[in-house]
Amino acid sequence: MGAVQQYIDLYRSQKDLINSHSSAVMNGLREEAVALSGSRGLPSLKDEEHRRTDIESVYSPDYGLNLGRIDIEINPYEVFRCDVPNLSTLLYFVVNDSFYKRIQPVSSKLPDGVLVGSLCDMSLQYPDLVSRYYGKVADMKRDGTVALNTAFAQDGFFLYIPDGVIVEKPIQLVNILRGNVDFMVNRRLLIVVGKRAQAKLLVCDHSDEATVKFLSSQVCEIFVDDDAVFDYYDIEESSENTSKVSSVFVRQGERSNVLVNGIVLHNGVTRNNYYSAFEGEHAELSLCGMAIADKGQVVDTYTHIDHAVPHCHSNELFKYVLNDSARGSFSGRILVRHGAQKTEAYQSNKNLCASPLAKMYTKPQLEIYADDVKCSHGATVGQLDQNALFYMRSRGIPESEARMLLMVAFTHDVIEKERIEKLKERLHKMVERRFRGALDKCAGCRICQ
Repeated sequence: MGAVQQYIDLYRSQKDLINSHSSAVMNGLREEAVALSGSRGLPSLKDEEHRRTDIESVYSPDYGLNLGRIDIEINPYEVFRCDVPNLSTLLYFVVNDSFYKRIQPVSSKLPDGVLVGSLCDMSLQYPDLVSRYYGKVADMKRDGTVALNTAFAQDGFFLYIPDGVIVEKPIQLVNILRGNVDFMVNRRLLIVVGKRAQAKLLVCDHSDEATVKFLSSQVCEIFVDDDAVFDYYDIEESSENTSKVSSVFVRQGERSNVLVNGIVLHNGVTRNNYYSAFEGEHAELSLCGMAIADKGQVVDTYTHIDHAVPHCHSNELFKYVLNDSARGSFSGRILVRHGAQKTEAYQSNKNLCASPLAKMYTKPQLEIYADDVKCSHGATVGQLDQNALFYMRSRGIPESEARMLLMVAFTHDVIEKERIEKLKERLHKMVERRFRGALDKCAGCRICQ
């Protein structure tokens, strides 16, 4: 209770300040969240789903929190120059955990009825709409980090796509961490995609200060209605002093199609949770991810796909490339409930340890209570192919270059899952730069120089 108690005490002493800088919709869940935080605490190493990352130690430092919503002096449109070449996006920013409102993309570029902006502001303008979804799938009882985020989150990002609306341009959200003291941010994302609607959201995480420690807590709720198509891309390029705890919750309606792709290119300590549930038949989910880690970096991923209805399809692929003394962990669970016949569910975790000191822990799981299904799971942990390495060196390719090419090839199929061609091309180049040691963080903007 040590780490969580300091936050409970802080909430009790600053409750009025927290509520005054947020909305009634977000404030309405705080007391329940604090009570759950006190009763359950944070996940411990004794919890089966959290055995490889000490979440308690991640939250233990005395971080500062911007509860009074003090303005951070930054113009992200001036310092951020990391767009994907030839890819026109609708660009938005969240600075720490506050939506940046001074300058925004021209709203006329959005189809009629689409709402994009500050979660706090949108919940003040459209309280009935936001309250219908906010906190409805983010299970605070499952994970104490979700409860703590709910207690302190005051703003974030809101995206609403009405029924039948197709947003042609990808929407890009850039989360920038900035501060001159060790900082904890609590960010919420709420995405609602109506019936027969289509949209793509690209989320990029960046740390502006390499010498300051950050704890980034993020909870994302995604609702995809019947016959809708939605892509969610999450790319992390933070500093080694950044810890990130993220939970993504997805709910799918009938015949919906969802792609979730999480990529960690550079980080400190990262814990990513993905929870997905099918609520309508004939829905499809592609859940994939990739992590590249070296030095002492840690990437821990947990997935839970709930096949609650028949005739749904899920395909899950996660890959890790670990070098130096990096540590990776993957725990994936597919649940096929009673009556969920004709389910197709496939899970694969493939890992490459490029150093004798790198460690990878993997635990794929199937829990099936239906008999007419097609399900499989598998995991591999290996090293670079010495025969391939020898062959390339015998053809005059230097060892370092050969190793880099093999690692790039290993990540190829995850990137190919992307459904934005220009983003796919960009990621292939960024991965190569990462393996060459030229990409400690994102290249191309003043934030990362």
